Amino acid sequence: MRISLASDHAGFTLKEKIKEHLQENKYFYHDFGTFDEEPVDYPDLAYLAASAVQKGEYERGILVCGTGIGVCIAANKLQGIRAAHCGESYSARCSREHNDANILTLGARVIGVGIALEIVRVFLETPFAGGRHLLRLEKISRLEKSTLS
Repeated sequence: MRISLASDHAGFTLKEKIKEHLQENKYFYHDFGTFDEEPVDYPDLAYLAASAVQKGEYERGILVCGTGIGVCIAANKLQGIRAAHCGESYSARCSREHNDANILTLGARVIGVGIALEIVRVFLETPFAGGRHLLRLEKISRLEKSTLS
């Protein structure tokens, strides 16, 4: 599995811990930045990483900012992106099983490293359940085109 990774300055330290976790577990990833704690605008980094998932270059993405909310909003503006903001592993599992989320967003200022790494593990290991959830994803796709019926 190929993983797209990015953060703003507030999420930089947690992103670095996530990179260590990905390396230890032999995941392939690309870090789209930021590469230090100098202030940057989170929409720019969210776009770089999310557009790589949108294009199919990466199967999943992980975005980190202070709360995880800003990068989630930004990523979800791209058609085909289903970013899920998760603060615990149950939501991470359901985001994959039920929603086939392709991007996980985390808030570095609201969760600890241990919980964040558990959320990442669950998000990456959980498959999409399909079945009845597929119809709902099709409706979401139609919403992106503003043709829900």
